[in-house]
This record gives sequence, C-alpha cells and structure tokens, in this order.
Amino acid sequence: MGTPELISPRSPRVTAARRLAKRAFRGKERRFIAEGPQAVREAVAHRGAGGEPTLLELFATVEAAERYADIVAAARAAGARVHFAADAVIAEVSQTVTPQGLLGVCRFLDSPFEDILRSRPRLVAVLAHVRDPGNAGTVLRCADAAGADAVVLTDASVDLYNPKSVRASVGSLFHLPVAVGVPVEQAVHGLKEAGVRILAADGAGADDLDDELDAGTMGGPTAWIFGNEAWGLPAETRALADAVVRVPIHGKAESLNLATAAAVCLYASARAQRSRGER
Repeated sequence: MGTPELISPRSPRVTAARRLAKRAFRGKERRFIAEGPQAVREAVAHRGAGGEPTLLELFATVEAAERYADIVAAARAAGARVHFAADAVIAEVSQTVTPQGLLGVCRFLDSPFEDILRSRPRLVAVLAHVRDPGNAGTVLRCADAAGADAVVLTDASVDLYNPKSVRASVGSLFHLPVAVGVPVEQAVHGLKEAGVRILAADGAGADDLDDELDAGTMGGPTAWIFGNEAWGLPAETRALADAVVRVPIHGKAESLNLATAAAVCLYASARAQRSRGER
C-alpha cells in the first residue's frame, strides 16, 4: 500500500475529522464519524434520498487497508476520498481505546419525520428522553433486527450521531429511516393520524405484554415509546399513549434495562404482525 499519506495528526483534514467528536461541529458540518469495518462497509453502501453517497472520506492504516481491501476498493468506487494514515492519525480521530484502523467521514442521513409518516410504517421505535448514547444505538440496532420500519429520536433525546451511538448501532443506522429532534407530542399525534397504535413501555404499566399478545391486540401498526434509562417516561408522555405496557418479570430480576426491554417489545410486535400477515 505504500507509505501513509497523512503522517501528522495536525494535518488539516485530520483536524477537521477530529472536530466531529463534538456535537456543535457535527451539526455545523452535517457530518459524523463511522468507526470500524462494519460501520464503514454499511456507509459505503448507503445512499442519501437524492442518490448521493453517504461516505465522503475514508481514513485507513496500511494494515487495515490490506485486511479490508474490499471496503477500500468499494469506497473509492463510490467516490470517497481515501487516505492511508499512520496509526497516530487514526488514534487522534478515533473515540475508542483500541481503534480498528478504519474511519469514515459521513454525511448526516436522518429522514424528515413527514417522510416516515408517508411511508405508512407498521412498526416504529420512538426514543423519548433517552440520554445514554450507547442505549440509543443499541435500541436502533434492536429495531433494525426486529424489522421495524423507522426509529424516531425526540428532541429531548441524545444525538443520533454521537460516536457511542453510532458504534452501538453496529451499522444499523444505515439500514432504516431515523427522524431526529421531533417533539414527543408531534411524534405521537403524527403516528396516530397515520393509523399507528401507540404503546408506552413502562415497568409500572397497567397492561401486561403477555396479556396484550394473548388478546391479539398487537398485530396492527404499532409504535413503541421508550423512555429515560433512570426515570422512565413522564406522566404526560404516558398519557399520550393508547396503552402503557409492562414487560412481565417471571423470575426474580428487579427489572430489565432499556435495550433489553425494547428488544422484547419490538420482537413481540413483529411476531404478532407476522401472525396476522401484516409483515
């Protein structure tokens, strides 16, 4: 592969990429960093609404470029600018303790909430007041795995493009539409008008998930609202939902964490919808 092109971590391009660790710069540039081979591979394959490539630049160590030659070739073919970088350059930009040698600079890819509504979604995850970036990315990954049609992050939730969120999604943010910055009331009213039933996930909910499944009420279009990791959903948000549902605890565990509860709820809806032939 030859000598790395970007020797100094103080290179202007490295400096520009490093600034994307901060939300203000991400918002100003409308760009974010995707780290690791899985995320970069998905970024290479992704296209924006107008067909424009999502991946703009790729930084790779010589070793990583040789190991993931297919990703580097695909990035070049997609029009991304490829830089062979010294380990120190990758370490300077990376937000991980042990960088994997590949970093992509990507365009923002969130979708307008109105576009999601027009698509008549059958299964949606709404993250309301979710503040932990790792949880946000993991719930997005769960939604993708369950076959959800979209994810909505409300205006009180963490930044979708936080490096921890991007890493925790393991590439899933490139797979399904995600709307950001939507007030929770707007999200709920819009989804209801689109014919979607709203379920709020809450450990103290009046309705039991098993009972909902047994009653056959979960086969239609559904949006799940998931709340803050520490204090759940506020009363005013629960009041917006058609039902407040708890995941039953059949053993001795005190509770489930947010991502686990989200996975259980989303898969329950996906199975109910498949049983009705809705998916």
